[in-house]
Amino acid sequence: MEIKSKIILKKKKEESLLRFHPWVFSGAVKNIEGSPANGDWVNIYSAKDKFLGAGHYQNKGSISVRIMSFEECVPDIEFWKRKLSDAYKYRKEINLPSAETNSYRLIYGEGDGLPGLIIDIYDKTAVIQAHSAGVQNDRKIIAEALLEVIGEKINSVYFKSESSGNSINEYLHGNTESPSIITENSNKFYVDWINGQKTGFFIDQRENRKLLSEYSNEKKVLNTFCYTGGFSVYAIKAEANLVHSVDSSKSAVELTNKNIELNFPNYKNHEAFTADVFEFLEENKNKYNLIILDPPAFAKHKDARHNAIRGYQRLNTLAIKNIEKGGIIFTFSCSQVISREMFYRTIMSASIIAKRKVKVLHHLSQAPDHPVSVYHPEGEYLKGVVLYIE
Repeated sequence: MEIKSKIILKKKKEESLLRFHPWVFSGAVKNIEGSPANGDWVNIYSAKDKFLGAGHYQNKGSISVRIMSFEECVPDIEFWKRKLSDAYKYRKEINLPSAETNSYRLIYGEGDGLPGLIIDIYDKTAVIQAHSAGVQNDRKIIAEALLEVIGEKINSVYFKSESSGNSINEYLHGNTESPSIITENSNKFYVDWINGQKTGFFIDQRENRKLLSEYSNEKKVLNTFCYTGGFSVYAIKAEANLVHSVDSSKSAVELTNKNIELNFPNYKNHEAFTADVFEFLEENKNKYNLIILDPPAFAKHKDARHNAIRGYQRLNTLAIKNIEKGGIIFTFSCSQVISREMFYRTIMSASIIAKRKVKVLHHLSQAPDHPVSVYHPEGEYLKGVVLYIE
């Protein structure tokens, strides 16, 4: 496949690409040679006609091109096989998959040099998710390359579009029944990649769930924004005395109960509540000594950042104020526009408002199968802190 269109940048606007940052912003574009449609491949050149990279064009929004290669390339199946093979080699280096864990992220966008592309492996099913029109356009060749690289490991490929407008959701190979059961650190979970959030399961919290189990023994645990009940399962396995799960979504609570029953049939010390988390924290003071705060992204865009910080502050203030003395809080933000420093300052302000002494036990991030490129620090979206409350 020949790349026919050419993007020429304004003078001195190539500097970020020379540092291997994979985004070309619309304000950096001087002119376009050719007539690329949304999602087409384009080559990028400096004002002095020096080749800089090739990637997917986007005709709307602040990002005009997502760079898929900083070398001249032909985006054919061999290109995709090289990229996928490199990513798979990295996962094998970090022992994924393993005998205990058969679900992992194979491709994490910019972290694997493929902006806009997510591929999660759920046992024998690969779920491809597009965050750009270009990835959606290329979905069939990506699936073909994937089958050539790890075809003996999977029997189905499902495509799930995250882009608005012309969304496509379809099996590109096979037809594995969803929901299906996966294992993570020997725990079992139902995953519904068709109807679930994102690709169906939050793989990024795997190592943080494992860490939680080290603190859960004989604790009274509250898992807020529980979704699939991942943290709850780990706490129960670590022999917590009591585990409560809370989510405003009735379907999430039902899924949590299914996962508890899957791992611990007839377990009596767990209860799930369909409730507003803020109200639940207000009404249940001094009842728990281990609380998980893992809310959905309070801000997806910079213009919502201020309200998001206020939301994180209020949530953490309630938890810090109402947890038992000597309690532990696992608190997270998955809002990419909230930096680690911003989140830490928000936790500090919540501690001041709550008038409690607070110590930091751990700083947390996403699991290593969600790698962050040193050239794209924005890839570190998940921030977490473990707190000890005196």
